[in-house]
Amino acid sequence: MALRLGSRGSALALAQAELVRRSLEALGEEVELVTVRTSGDERPGGASAPETQDKGRFVKEIEDALLHREIDLAVHSAKDVPGELPGGLAIVGVPERADPGDALCGARSLDHLAAGAVVGTASLRRRAQLLAARPDLDVREVRGNVDTRLAKLAAGDFDALVLAGAGLARLGRAEGSSIPGETMTPSPGQGCLALEAREHDPIVANLAASLTHHESLVELTAERALVTGLGATCRTPVGAHARLSGGELRLDAFAGLPDGSAWIRDSLDGDPSDPSALGRAMAERMLAAGAAPLLAAADAAQ
Repeated sequence: MALRLGSRGSALALAQAELVRRSLEALGEEVELVTVRTSGDERPGGASAPETQDKGRFVKEIEDALLHREIDLAVHSAKDVPGELPGGLAIVGVPERADPGDALCGARSLDHLAAGAVVGTASLRRRAQLLAARPDLDVREVRGNVDTRLAKLAAGDFDALVLAGAGLARLGRAEGSSIPGETMTPSPGQGCLALEAREHDPIVANLAASLTHHESLVELTAERALVTGLGATCRTPVGAHARLSGGELRLDAFAGLPDGSAWIRDSLDGDPSDPSALGRAMAERMLAAGAAPLLAAADAAQ
């Protein structure tokens, strides 16, 4: 019987699911790709909702399909997966991470944007960091999938856009210049895929584990622990980027107000054998530095 692989139906989601399907087929598995329409797709302009909305809407129906045994394994963008999973489900695999950073489309760099330039994003995290770096910018919400957003840029609706570098790469788009991490800390899990399955399903879990990239799993674990420790939601501008290199694990974090008027950045090294502990420790440091009132104010402003 074919393994049923569940995914959203957007171009990016299907490109990501295809990567997983090819990897599973290389192991000798027969794979059936099942597309699931989610609440996040039920909006004008297509498959991409702003971060001010509940990220669970991108995964809920897929998780329901897992629980109802309509699919066997789900492929998610890890940044869309809430910190708490439904009972009976678990993240069982994390393939090798793509570029976790953000990309600026329409200009060589933020410094090359004119004063008052109109920059599009659907992300509170990106908005907060754009305005922290360049308070003169006119940051406006842009909706739709990657192609729709780039078409709006080409039409002159915006001077520049900020998009995920991984999404552009997976769609084969060459647009975009990397934004340095010290200017814009990525979204927790950005660039990672999360493979989700039912608990106590060892066959599927073992298959997913065979696709897992150790460094990517460690990094994602630290970032998700930070988010959980902060009590962050999709309505709070939080960035997290863990990097495992040479046996050392470093976690960068950001929390701020959407208008860029106040923010906290921090970095911390930890034990790569316990990435969750590093995430929790960073959350404690951020909270001690005043992250809680910042995030509460950001949440209340939505």
